Amino acid sequence: MKNMSINRREMLRGAALLGGASVIGILGNGAFSFGAEDKPAQDAVAKLGWRIGPQIYSFNRFPFDVAIKKVKETGSTSFELYSGQQLRKVENGRRVAVGPGLAGDDYKYFQDLIAETGCKPHAMGVCPADRAHFEFAVKLGLSVLNVEPKFDKIPEVNKLAEEYKIKVGLHNHPRPSIYWDPDIVLGQLKDSGKWVGACCDTGHWLRSGLDPLECVKKFKGRIVSFHIKDLSKKDKNFVFVPLGAGDCKIAEILREVATQEVKIPFSIEYEAEWDNNVKPITESVEFFRKTASSLATK
Repeated sequence: MKNMSINRREMLRGAALLGGASVIGILGNGAFSFGAEDKPAQDAVAKLGWRIGPQIYSFNRFPFDVAIKKVKETGSTSFELYSGQQLRKVENGRRVAVGPGLAGDDYKYFQDLIAETGCKPHAMGVCPADRAHFEFAVKLGLSVLNVEPKFDKIPEVNKLAEEYKIKVGLHNHPRPSIYWDPDIVLGQLKDSGKWVGACCDTGHWLRSGLDPLECVKKFKGRIVSFHIKDLSKKDKNFVFVPLGAGDCKIAEILREVATQEVKIPFSIEYEAEWDNNVKPITESVEFFRKTASSLATK
């Protein structure tokens, strides 16, 4: 049975590389093969080994077939999926969600949208760390799943990550989430293998009263992805702002990640102005690229 499972995984990987080559190009060991939009050798983001684009949850008020076009509007050709988003507008009560259950014509429609827009998923999260989602990730050619499993599930997550050769990022929602504190995450990573690391959520750290830059420094050698957001404190509340305009020290964080020489995807989250947030996300993409450009030339 184990050999049959391995053969199935290799077949899925083959399908992703052949039939799904337009979906995403990812090489082994977490290195990225960039598309035409990153073709020039001077492209700073590519030179640093990074990908940047929205976490499509930022457009969760829309079905996937609308949201992916908003991804393109931001100037991005890369994004993070979230499992459970409606694929298309519900008609006659028929609901189809993006995730392991996609099949047949629905899966073809999903693939066609990716090919037509040229926007490729670079990760998926925050999603269940179960076999079905690992299988789906392999099918798409993804290299990262961002998850928040219970502590007693970490050994199982390690086994699945090793089996499927997919990086897993333990994501931190704010306090009282079980992963809110980097020291807690590091405790769970102590006995984890190379396939399991940290998904760094800058805004949630700030909400928890932590310094996002210092948190990133703690995770040196264990970062696999970012949910990158910026927040500004006004009165007693935090409000979303474009990257670089808030209190999360985004430019300093990118400098630190470049120093660590980590090759990872960054997913922008802007969880405000839900019906009309393309502009601040576009500004975030531009800030990220401008900052990356200054870092790549040093």
